[in-house]
Formats: sequence, structure tokens, C-alpha cells
Amino acid sequence: MSPADDRSAEDAVLAEREQWQDDGPEPSTADSSDLQIRSSASSDMERGRISLPVWMRESSRSFHWKWVPLPIRHLARSAAAWSKGPDPPQIQKITPLFPFVQEMPLRLVEILLPGKIHKAWALITFYAAWLLIFVLVLHHSASSGEIEGYGQPARIWCGANFWSKGNGCELNGNECRPFENAVFPFSCPANCMSVEVLNPYAVGDQEIVYHPLVIGGPEDGSQVLSFERSIYRADSFICQAAIHAGVISNTQGGCGVVSMTGKRSSFPSALEHGIQSFEFDSTFPKSFTFIPGISSECGSSDPRWPLLGVTVAFTSLLSIFCGSAAIFFPSVFVMLFFHVGLVSDPPNISDYPSLTSLIVERFLPAAFVAYVIYRFCVKPQLTGLTAQFEKTILWLGGAWVGSLNNYTFDKLPIQRLTPHDIKAQPGAIPALCVIVISIFLIALGQIWYLRLEGRFRRYLAVYAIMAAFLLICVAIPWLNLRIHHYILALLLLPGTRMQTRPSLLYQGLLIGLFISGVARWGFDSILQTSAALLGDGQNNSLLPNMTEPLAGVANITFGWSLPPSPYDGVSVLVNDVERYRWYYGEGEPSFTWSRLQGEEQGKEYFRFGHMIGSASGDYSKAGVWTAEGSWIPMQPGPSR
Repeated sequence: MSPADDRSAEDAVLAEREQWQDDGPEPSTADSSDLQIRSSASSDMERGRISLPVWMRESSRSFHWKWVPLPIRHLARSAAAWSKGPDPPQIQKITPLFPFVQEMPLRLVEILLPGKIHKAWALITFYAAWLLIFVLVLHHSASSGEIEGYGQPARIWCGANFWSKGNGCELNGNECRPFENAVFPFSCPANCMSVEVLNPYAVGDQEIVYHPLVIGGPEDGSQVLSFERSIYRADSFICQAAIHAGVISNTQGGCGVVSMTGKRSSFPSALEHGIQSFEFDSTFPKSFTFIPGISSECGSSDPRWPLLGVTVAFTSLLSIFCGSAAIFFPSVFVMLFFHVGLVSDPPNISDYPSLTSLIVERFLPAAFVAYVIYRFCVKPQLTGLTAQFEKTILWLGGAWVGSLNNYTFDKLPIQRLTPHDIKAQPGAIPALCVIVISIFLIALGQIWYLRLEGRFRRYLAVYAIMAAFLLICVAIPWLNLRIHHYILALLLLPGTRMQTRPSLLYQGLLIGLFISGVARWGFDSILQTSAALLGDGQNNSLLPNMTEPLAGVANITFGWSLPPSPYDGVSVLVNDVERYRWYYGEGEPSFTWSRLQGEEQGKEYFRFGHMIGSASGDYSKAGVWTAEGSWIPMQPGPSR
């Protein structure tokens, strides 16, 4: 088309627009063939515009996208038209299966509780009954009876032990005394087998990671355990060692009494009660065993299973008989939050007053976030829903699955969503791929429903903002992006507001994950330093530059180069116990270790690390001094 033709077309359009604005369209009757065309044109004119054919708009001089190839423009127009969705939008509503049955609970409530005051008193009674049972069971658990002859057992968490890694017990382990002739009554919670060492933990020349920490077993090397013959190194997790020895069960927890047995020269390994212990074939100054004849119940048991039944029953009743989203969601949220925080997956705090204080502290900000979730996600989905049993099975069932994350997703080989953990943990990459593919397929289904409701473009903009925020977080130097449970839930919840059966399940699951993450771990930052991510793991600090040792049968001498700034000393671990510290100005940078006469000769393990004051960095991997007096050099790399 020539420029003259362009101008003629534009003049004709302007003239037609003026005629429409001045005179208006001619009236059309119902049997007129022009009715639909005129009505559409009238609507366009009322908005001050007319709809031009695509070829005319893209042929005008004002069109700025001529440089884009025509097929791409066609594809973009099709995508834009598709994303707009049907006209009018198809708002999704669930038609109950067997509506008479599913709506019967709501009718019963209206018959038995016709007035608002009746419903209010019934709800108050309901809350009071749950709270009373919950508090009484917790109180009974907290005030467990005494173990005869040993007093009241101390409540400990699943990862408690008698020894600190590295040089945490100071020289010769003096901060972790007594080594023997002492007893310790204890009470363990349930599900302690799920606790694993998340950072590499050195035991001689071995490294334990993503595994329960139990070192030792039957002292005589047999595979049949008894309390008297089961000896464990002091850094073993007490509760896991008790499960390994058969003192308590993993499902119920329980009580026992530890007896300190002092120095031992070997700790055999054994697979018992689902836990594979590790061997240590050298001396360690502190060990323990369990005193037989002690009942594991000790007047109390872990309350998680009784209270799980109570809270599941109360939340299910509320879900079935409550049709108001404004009552159902806050009630379920509070019950699940305190159940997770105080019972099913509490933080590592032993006494209930401190634990309750921490959970209340976390609940207040979580309640504000819950209101936002309710306003924009839960309320649109649950309003007008009368499929009471489907809601209970899908939404509430999903919420319980997400809340009991420490049981339901415990077997997934992904402990933390960090690049280091995903690369290091066996099976993490395939598991992550399956999770990502599943989320992608679910997202496709949710996109379809958002399009049908005419909300796709708005939610695309919301998720574009979220993606931009995450990219900014990734680009910030010196900080690492970490996606916690609650953050993953908050990212995905907006896409579940539609009232469909899949959305009921997804939303309940994500609400449960949010509760589990915040009640257990709190609002951890989405941006964390490398040190915070590593925790007690290896921090890749500089290792001492060791010279070749002088080794004999009776003694061995080590030397090292002077440490560079900012280090001012060297720590020496022998068999995972700090035995020597050297600082600038304290003589030659060397250390001699001699075997004691009369002791059984065996392997001994040496590790070396720089120090700043009393704090140590990474240690080297273990070198081995054999019983014959030969030296097996250390492998490259750090240990902790």
C-alpha cells in the first residue's frame, strides 16, 4: 500500500468516526441482520474508539513493530488472545458429589443451632474442649514420673550428646567431664531416627554425613545386643544410641539411664533397630552404656500420637460442620500451628515454658501472614463451598500432610535447598528433578484454570514480580538465596485461589508447609551469609603446612610452618580429642606424642587446624599412625 493510500484510509476512518459521534448509529431491530455488528460497534464508539482490521493497523505509519517478523507477530497476537481467556470468564465452582450427603452437616447445624448466639456458644465450647485436652496431655507429659533410684529424667532433644566436635571440649576434653562414675536419667521424644548429621563429621579417618550419629555397639563384637555389652562413644547422639541398644523405641520415645564408662580402646559397629552404627578402632576418653532394668515408659510417653488423634478429630469435625471460611481457616491454622510447634515437630528446646514462649513469639507474625493468605487465597476458594467431605479430605488432609512434614516428606533425600547440599547428598538431584517436574505439571493445570477465570494476565504479572525479586536476591553479593518451607508456600499459594478440587489439595498442602516451616524454624531470612548456611560445617579455612613427621613405634613428632595472619596458633587433635595447642612465642612449632606403656597398641589419628585465640578453623583430614610405627599421610582437604 502506497503512502497516499495510507492517508486516504486514515481520512476515511476519521470521517466515519465523526459521523458516528455526531449522528449516532441508525436504530436496529431484533430481526435485523446488523444488530450484533452495530451493537459491537456502538460499544466501541462509546469508549471513543473503533476496532480496525489487523492489516490496517499494522500498515499505518504509526505502527512501531514492523521490524518484528510477521510469523512472530501472529504468534504474539494468538498468545495474547489466549491469555485473555474466554468471554465471559468461567468462574470455577465445585459441584459436590452426592450433594445431599455432603450438605447434610450444614443443614443439621441450622436445625440444631438456629441462632447466631447458639452457634457462638457451640464454637466457644468446641475451642475450650480442644484446649483443655491439649493442655492436660502436655502437662502430663511434662511432669513425667521419677525413675526409682535416679530421680526425674531430663528431657533432651534427639541430637543431644556428651561431647562437642572439634576442640569444643577444650584441651583433653576437660569441659566435658566427668568421664566415668556418673549416671544421667533422660527422656527422649519420638522419631529421633530422622535426625541426621547434615555437615561432614570426622570420626578418625571417616566422615559421617546425612546419617544418624551412633559410634559403637556390642563391646564383644557380637551382633546380639544387650544393655551391659553396648558401649558408645561420648559424641554419639544419646537418643539414637538408646534406640540402637533397644532401650527405647523410635515411635514412642521413652526414658532410660546412661552410665558413664570412661576410656575405651575400641567401638565396634552394628546394625540394630534400623540404625547402622559406626566403628572407631582407637581410644577415646569418654564412653557410655545404658543401665538395664529401667522401664522405657517411666510414667510418661511422647504426647505426639495421642494429641495427633485429638487434633485430627477436632479439625475434622470443624471442617465437616463449619461452612464459614472466616471461622474454619483461623481455627484450623491455630490448632495446627500449636500442634506442630509444641508436639509433632518442636524446636530443640527441652522445657515446655521456654518452648511455649518461643512458639507464641513465632505465632504472632505468622498470624498476620495467615490473614493475608486468607484474604487473597483461602477466602476466594472456600467461600460458597458446600462439599464438606471433599473439603475435609482434600484441603484439611493436605494441610495435615504438609504440617507433618517431618514424617510425610522425611524420606526425601533433600534436607536443605542449598546448592552445596543438593550436590553433596546422594539422590538429591534426581529427587529435586522429580519435584520440579511435578510442580511444573501442576502449574500448567493451575494456569489453565486461571485463564478460564480471566485472571491469568494479572497472576502472570504477580509471578513476574516474584521472579524479579528472586533474581535480585541471587545477584546480591556476599549473600546466598535460601528457599525455606514457608517461602516456597508463599510463592505458590497465590495460584491456588480457584475453587477446584486440585486447588483444594494444593492449597491445604502449602498451608501445612507454611505452618511446619514457621513453627519449627521460624522466619529464617531468605538471604543468608555463607557462614550461616554452613553452621558447624567446613568453612574452607587455611590448613597448617605440615612437615614430614618423625615416626617410631613409641612416639611421633610433628612440625609445621608458622601460621600466616590472622592465625596465631595451631590445635592438634589426637583420636578426635584436642591434646595440644601451640601459639606464637611458645617455643618451636612442633608436637611430640608418645604411646603410654602397658596399653594395647593400635592406630591413632591426628588432625591439625589453625587457631585465632581459642577458636579453631577447619582441621586437616586424619593422618594415621599405625601400631607398627609407620605413618599414613593425611589426604588433602579439610574436616570438622
